[in-house]
Amino acid sequence: MAKISLSITLVILLCGLTLASRTKILPLSSTVTALAPELSDGVCSSLVKTQGYACEEHLVTTKDGYVLNMQRILPRGKPRNIIPVLLQHGLFMDGVTWLLLPPSQSLAFLLADNGFDVWIANSRGTKYSHQHTSFSSNSSDYWNWSWDELVAYDLPATFEYVHDQTRQKLHYVGHSQGTLVALAAFSKDQQLDKLRSAALLCPIAYVGQMTSPVAKKAADNFIAETLYKLGIFEFSLKGGSVVKFLKDMCAGTSIDCTNLFTSFTGPNCCVNPLMMNTFLDHEPQPTATKNMIHLSQMIREGTISMFDYENQDENIRHYGQSTPPIYDMTRLPNELPLFVSYGGADALSDVKDVQLLLESVKDHDADKLVVQYRNDYAHADFVMGQNAKQDVYEPLISFFKLQ
Repeated sequence: MAKISLSITLVILLCGLTLASRTKILPLSSTVTALAPELSDGVCSSLVKTQGYACEEHLVTTKDGYVLNMQRILPRGKPRNIIPVLLQHGLFMDGVTWLLLPPSQSLAFLLADNGFDVWIANSRGTKYSHQHTSFSSNSSDYWNWSWDELVAYDLPATFEYVHDQTRQKLHYVGHSQGTLVALAAFSKDQQLDKLRSAALLCPIAYVGQMTSPVAKKAADNFIAETLYKLGIFEFSLKGGSVVKFLKDMCAGTSIDCTNLFTSFTGPNCCVNPLMMNTFLDHEPQPTATKNMIHLSQMIREGTISMFDYENQDENIRHYGQSTPPIYDMTRLPNELPLFVSYGGADALSDVKDVQLLLESVKDHDADKLVVQYRNDYAHADFVMGQNAKQDVYEPLISFFKLQ
C-alpha cells in the first residue's frame, strides 16, 4: 500500500482527543424502537439510495439509554421470507465500513443482491449513534463504557430489534471488535436463540500476541489510562492536533510515521491507495477511553476478561469477585455454524492469537465450522480490499446459503 502523508497520519492515529465534562447521572429509560427520519447526510440517503437500493433508517434504544441508528437494505423486488443478516463493524469504524467499496464489491450490497435482508449496526458513540436518553455526548457519563457494555446492551438491542422486525433468525457478520462482542456473547449463551450462523472476519478474542507497533506501544505505556486520569473520556481520532504526542509515539521506534495505517493494521495487500480518501470522508470514529483501557488490558495480559477496575473492592462491587470474570471461548456451542476468516499479514488479529481461538473450538462440529486463511491479507483487506469479493465475500455468502 502506498505511503500516506503526515497530514493523513494525524487523522488516522490519535489526531484529537475530546475532553468530556461530568454531568449528573440520570435514571435509565426502557428500550425504545422506531423507524427513524431520513437525514440528508445519512447513510441511506447518501450511500445506499444513490446506488438504486431501497433503504430504511431505524432507531434502537438500548436498556441503558443509548440510541443506536441502524440501516436496513432490502433486496430488489422484496421477495418473501427473506433471511436477515446483521453487519457489525469494528473499533474506530461505523456501519459505513460495509459500504466503503464500490457497490459491486461491498458486502452489504452483495448480500442484498443475493436476496438477504441486510441490517447495518452502528455502535454507541459513533456518528449516527451519538444520542442518549439522559446524557449529553459531551459528558463523562455518556462515555462510561467498554466493550463489555456492547456485549450486554448494544448487541442484544440490535439482535432483538432485527428479530422482532423480521420474525426470522438472523446471520451475523462481525469485523474485528464486532467479532469480539459476538464471541463474548455467544460464550455466555446469549442471542443464540435468534442466530442462524456467524461469520467472523479478523476474529478478535485473544490479542496478547498482536504485532501492531502502534497498539502495542500504546498498551505497554498505559496511554489510555493516562488520558482517562487527565479527564479525557472520549477517545476520538478526529479533532484537535496532538503533534507532540505523535512525535513521542514515533520517536526511537520502528514505526514509520508516514505510513501509520499500515503500522496499525499490518501491510494490507489489496487496499487501493485511492480508498484512503473515501475512508477519511467517513472514518475514523470515536470510542470510549475506558474501552481503550479494556483493550489495552487484554493486550498486556493476553486474556479475554471483563473490564478490570484494578481494585479488589471495585471488582467485587461490580462482579461479586476480586478479579474480573473471563469470557470462556471453550463454551462456544459446538453446533453453532461459524465462518472464520483471517489473514497472515494482520497485525491486530494475529495468526498466533487466532490459533488460540481455534484451539478453543477444536471440538466444534466439523460440518459447522469453516476456517479460511488468506496469507497475504491484513486487517483492512477484509472490509476495504478490492479482491475481498471473490476471496472472502462469495465464500461467506455461500456459507450463509447452506445454513
